[in-house]
Amino acid sequence: QAYNSAVINYEKKEADDMIKWLDENLEEALLAMLLCGMALVMGIQVFSRYALGSSLSWSEELTRYMFIWSAFLSISYCTKRCISIKIEQFIHLFSEKNQAVLKLINHTIELGLFSYLIPYSVMYLSSSITSGQVSPALGIPMCLVQSAPLAGFSLAFIRIVQRWIAELRTIRSCKGSAMSKGGN
Repeated sequence: QAYNSAVINYEKKEADDMIKWLDENLEEALLAMLLCGMALVMGIQVFSRYALGSSLSWSEELTRYMFIWSAFLSISYCTKRCISIKIEQFIHLFSEKNQAVLKLINHTIELGLFSYLIPYSVMYLSSSITSGQVSPALGIPMCLVQSAPLAGFSLAFIRIVQRWIAELRTIRSCKGSAMSKGGN
C-alpha cells in the first residue's frame, strides 16, 4: 500500500509538473515550432526553386497557414507576458496599489473584448465546418486554419483571467501592508 501511495504521489507530481510547464511554456513552444516550420518550408521552397528549377505548389499556402496560427497564438503570448503598447512612464507615476488597480481595469476591458470575440470565432469556425471547404493546394480542411482565432482568443482569455487574479492579489497585499503600517 505504501508503494501504491508513492506511485500515486509520483504520478501526481509528474502531472503537476507537466501542467506547470504547459502554463509557463505553451505559447512559446507552439510559436517556436511554427517559426521553425515556416523557416524550414520556405527554405525548402527556395532550394527547390533555385537549385532544382521547380517550385512547390503547396509551400506558400502552408507557410501562410502557419503564420495565421502564430499571429493568433501571439495574442495569448503577449497577454501572458504583459507585452503591449502602453505608456510605462505614466503607469509608474502611481503607487503599486494604484498600478494594480489600473491594470485590473485594463484586464477587465480585455476580458470584455475577448468575451465578445470568442462567440464570433465560434460562429466563424462553425460555418467553416459546415461548408466543408478545403484549401486549394494542400487539400486540408479549412476549419483547421479557421480554428486559429478561437484557439488564440480562448488562450488569451485564460491568460487575462490569470493576470486579473494576480493584480487582485497585488491590490489585496497592498491593503494588508498598508494596514500593518498604519497599525504600527
